[in-house]
Amino acid sequence: MLTKYNLIVITGATAGGKTSVAANLALKLDAEIISADSRQIYRGMDIGTGKDLEDYTINGIQIPYHLINIADAGYKYNVFEFRKDFFRVYSDIVSRGKTAILCGGTGLYIESAIKNYELVKVPVNEKLRKNLENLDITELEKILVSYKKMHNRSDLDTTKRAIRAIEIAEYYSRNEHVKEETPEIKPVIFGIYFDRDQRRSRITERLKQRLENGMIEEAQRLLDSGVTHEDMEYYGLEYKFLSWYLSGKISYDELFAGLNTAIHQFSKRQMTWFRKMEKDGTKIHWIDGNLSLEEKIRNIMKLIEI
Repeated sequence: MLTKYNLIVITGATAGGKTSVAANLALKLDAEIISADSRQIYRGMDIGTGKDLEDYTINGIQIPYHLINIADAGYKYNVFEFRKDFFRVYSDIVSRGKTAILCGGTGLYIESAIKNYELVKVPVNEKLRKNLENLDITELEKILVSYKKMHNRSDLDTTKRAIRAIEIAEYYSRNEHVKEETPEIKPVIFGIYFDRDQRRSRITERLKQRLENGMIEEAQRLLDSGVTHEDMEYYGLEYKFLSWYLSGKISYDELFAGLNTAIHQFSKRQMTWFRKMEKDGTKIHWIDGNLSLEEKIRNIMKLIEI
């Protein structure tokens, strides 16, 4: 059990080895892991989202994990649902005397858990959607910026996501928020860090491995199961490019080059988000990604005073 803190957070940019660090730390602390990844919640989206489920088994011991594989592909999960699910799972873990480790790279999800966000479930506004449906992404961005500062650029990945973001912003502008009672979170946050060149090379190498290990076939299985190309594009990054490739819009070379660039850009946005968190007063203890796994764990244990 922790004393000074009641939640450990392991984060960092994509391809940083977060899962392995979190799982090995969980083994040492007899802890359980809560995923903070916006796409790993979907069943059947394994290779493309980098679930690395094998990392949760260490020396034959299964590390308990939560909020992975909890929804069918095609469903539109959101931060409201994540926050609700996080506190449900978190409360259960601590009620059993265990330590909770939040692990993932979705900054919005992490902040929704560690900060006192006031979120409400936003209903569909058919009239607004109708008014926006023929606008392009540039026009939608102008509307969205009129409501709020653009911290989360992923809202502009597709016109569908942008319209939903405007729908949410419009709802918040017209409705009072009812504050929900949640446990006070006292987090200690660790970020696994590689410099820019290392991040780029790790991303490229991992993309090659995923394509070799069946990422295209995984995407085809999703389409065969009834997930639409529109759904695939909604999920962005890997699945957007795989959808384009499987529908004949782009070649394999264009798939690799375009997706490689898109993931590099995504990694940069993640680091920008973390820097903003720090600027806003959130302390992140950065751990050199080049250290051995044992050294990373030792440094973390030292900082949490166990």
